[in-house]
Amino acid sequence: MRAPRIFLRATGIIGFMVVIFTTIALGAQVTKEDYIRAEGFLPANARKLVFNTEVKPNWIGKSDRFWYLNNTREGKEFILVEPAQNTRRLAFDHVKLAAALSKESGKAYVHNKLPFTSFEFIQEGRTIQFDMGKDRWACNLKTYECTKTEKPKRKSVHELTSPDENWAAFVKDYNIYVRPADNEEEIALTSDGEKYYDYGSSPEGRTTTVTERLLKRKSPPVALWSPDSKKLVTHRLDQRKVGELHLIQSVPSKGSRPVLHSYRYSLPGDEELPLAELVILDVETKTKTVVEAGPLLAPFLSPIDLQYIWWSKDSKKIYFLREERGCKVLKLFEADAQTGKTRMLIEESGKTYVEPHPLIGSRPNVRILGSGSEIIWFSERDGWAHLYLYDGNTGTLKNRITKGAWAVHDIVHVDESYGWIYFLANGREKGRSPYLRYLYRIKLDGSSMELLTPEECDHAVVFSKTNKYFVDTFSKVDAAPVSVLRSADGRVIRKLEEADVKLLLATGWKWPEPFRVKARDGITDIYGTIYRPSNFDPKKKYPVIDSIYPGPQVIRNFPIFSVDLYGSVSALAELGFIVITIDGMGTPLRSKAFHDVSYGKLGEAGGLEDHITGLRQLAARYPYMDLTRVGIYGHSGGGFASARAILAYPDFYKVAVSSAGNHDQLSYISLWGEKYQGLLKGKNYENQVNANLAKNLKGKLLLAYGDMDDNVHPAMTIQLINALIKENKDFDLVVLPNNNHSFSKYRKYFTRRLWDYFVKNLLGEEPPKEYKIGSR
Repeated sequence: MRAPRIFLRATGIIGFMVVIFTTIALGAQVTKEDYIRAEGFLPANARKLVFNTEVKPNWIGKSDRFWYLNNTREGKEFILVEPAQNTRRLAFDHVKLAAALSKESGKAYVHNKLPFTSFEFIQEGRTIQFDMGKDRWACNLKTYECTKTEKPKRKSVHELTSPDENWAAFVKDYNIYVRPADNEEEIALTSDGEKYYDYGSSPEGRTTTVTERLLKRKSPPVALWSPDSKKLVTHRLDQRKVGELHLIQSVPSKGSRPVLHSYRYSLPGDEELPLAELVILDVETKTKTVVEAGPLLAPFLSPIDLQYIWWSKDSKKIYFLREERGCKVLKLFEADAQTGKTRMLIEESGKTYVEPHPLIGSRPNVRILGSGSEIIWFSERDGWAHLYLYDGNTGTLKNRITKGAWAVHDIVHVDESYGWIYFLANGREKGRSPYLRYLYRIKLDGSSMELLTPEECDHAVVFSKTNKYFVDTFSKVDAAPVSVLRSADGRVIRKLEEADVKLLLATGWKWPEPFRVKARDGITDIYGTIYRPSNFDPKKKYPVIDSIYPGPQVIRNFPIFSVDLYGSVSALAELGFIVITIDGMGTPLRSKAFHDVSYGKLGEAGGLEDHITGLRQLAARYPYMDLTRVGIYGHSGGGFASARAILAYPDFYKVAVSSAGNHDQLSYISLWGEKYQGLLKGKNYENQVNANLAKNLKGKLLLAYGDMDDNVHPAMTIQLINALIKENKDFDLVVLPNNNHSFSKYRKYFTRRLWDYFVKNLLGEEPPKEYKIGSR
C-alpha cells in the first residue's frame, strides 16, 4: 500500500517558466542512471565497497591476546593477535575448517564465507566452538575434526543474569523475581508492585514505548546486580500521575478499525514527573532496603539506564547521581547497601545545565577509586570540560587534574596502581580541528600529561583486559581508517589494518572536504564538511543543501570516516548538489560558553545564523556554490531546524524538507525542554515555536511524520500545519503509516521523496518517474 499523500501546491505560468529556464540553463535532465548512481552511495550499498575499516578486539580470557573479524574484499577472516609476541596471524586454518564443516554437515562451505561471525577458544586454545544455525559446533585445531555439541539453553531476553551466572532476575506482575539458573523456581523479592507504581520498569517517556508494545518486545528488569551476586539495586517507578499522550494506529495489522495507543509522557511544566525510588533487594534474605535519598527524576530514562548508578567493588555500597529538575544541580551520593543510609559527597551547580559528560546518554565521567577514598569528578566550572580529584571521605576537593582551553571527552581507563588516568580529549592540539579526539594520560595529581595518539585524526580506543595494550582506530572525514596496536605508553606495536576504499573510489566518489569558517560574531571558528558529486565540475554552478542537526546534545559533523553516518549525504550530492554539514554555536564538545549560546534560545536551531554566515564565506571561496538556490533538510531535531530555517530566513533558504520535527519543545520530553530551554516560566518557550513563524513561509516546504512516532509526537507537525493553513500557505506533506520516529519501514520511499523534492524545487529539473530505491 502506498503511503497517503497530501499536496497543497500553487502553480502558475511564471513558476513554470522559471522551471523551464533553469532546466535549460543547467543542461541534462536528472535521469534514472543518476538516481542509480546516487543510490550506490547510500550506507547499505557504500558499505559493500569499503573493507578493513575497524578492529573490534575480542579478548581471550584475562590475557592480552585477542581475535577480531576482518571483512576484506575477498571475504571474511578471523585474525589472532598476540601483543607480547608482536604477532598477527589467522586464528585458525580457514580452508581446513571449511572442509571439515562441509564434510560433517553435508553442506558446502568456503574458507572466506564461514557460517559464523563469532567463536570461543576452549580446551586451552586447542579447540574453538561456535554457533552455526541452531547447533553448536566444536573443532579441534590440530586434527580439524568438527563435531556438534550440546548448545546451552538460550538466555531469556527478559532476564538479567547475575555475575556468577547462578541467578536470573525478571519482572512478573509488576514485581521483581529471581530464579536459580538451574531450575524454574520463582522467588519473589517484592510483592507490593502495581501498575504504574512497579519495580524494575522503564519510564514510558523513553521514546520507544509504543514501538516495543507493537513488536511485543520483552526487556530485562531495570536493575544492577552487585559484583558478589547477592543483591540487586533497582527502583520502584511511580508514573501514576504522569500525563498521557495518545497515538492512533490508522492502519492496524488486523481489521480496519483504528487502534488507540496511550502512554505516560511528561512535558515541560508538568507538575507530575516519573519518579524512581531506589531499593536494594537481598537475594539471600529476601529483604528490601529503601535507599534514604528520596526519589530520583526519571522523565526520560531510568537513572540506571543512564548509568547514573553503580556498585562499589566490594558490593557494600552504591553510588548514584541525582539531577535536580532543570539540570542546574548535580549531586553525587553514597548509600550503604545494608541500611540504605546515604550521604552526599559532591554537589555541582551552574547558571545553565550541569552535565556529567559532554554528550547526553554517555557514561558519566565519574570514577570511585579504591574503596571510595578518592573520586574523579567531571566539571565545566572554569568554562571547559575537565577532571578534578576529590577526597571520598570528606567530599572536599584535593586538586584539579586537567586544565586548559580544551575539553575532556571520556575517561577510558584509570590505572590506580601507578596513578594514571587515560582519557580522550579534544581541542588541545593547536592548528587542528577541535573535534578530533586524542588519547592522553595524566597523573592523579595533574602532573606528567602525555599525548599517546599523535596522528592528526579522531581516535577510538579499546584497552586490553590487563590494560597493558590498546587497539586504536583513527580516521578523519578525508582519511580512511587505520587500526594499530599500541602499548599503554602509546608506542605502536604494529599496524593491524588499513581500510581498503579502492572500490568506493573507483565509482568516482569524491572525498569530503573539511572546512573552517567564522561564526556570526566574526571571531569564533566553526567547522563543517563539503560533499560534492562524483561528476563535479568547478566551472558549473551548483545549488547548495544544508544537512542539519542542531543539537544541542550532540553535533552533526562528527570528524570521522563513515559511510554509515554520511552515505546519505554523499548520495544526495550525487544528484547535482553541493551538500554541507556544519556545527554552529550552541552545540557541544567545545567550550561551555560555546555550548551555552543555545541555552534558552532553542529557536536559534543550532546556530542558523552561523550556517548562513558560513555558507556565504564558502561561496566567496568557491564560486561554484550558488547561494540563490539553498535548501535544507533534517530529521527529528533536524526536522525542527530545517522548518525553522525556511520560516526564520525565507530569503536565504528556498526549499526545506522537515521530517519528524519537534516543532515546539513544550510538546516534547520534559527533560529536553527544561534542560536546554529552561524551566517553564511565563512565555519563555515562545521564541522556539515554529508555528509562530508560519506567516513567513515563501519557499517550498515538505513536512513528513510517522503516525506511530512515540518519540516526537505527530501533534507537533500537525500544529505547524494548522498554523500554515491559517496563514493560507502552500506546503507538501507525507504521512508514513505505522512508522515510528525512525521511518524504518518506509525509509527508502521517503529518501526517494526527499531526492525528488530537491531535484524538482531546487535543481529545477524533473526527477525520473516511478523510480524505486532498492529495485535496481
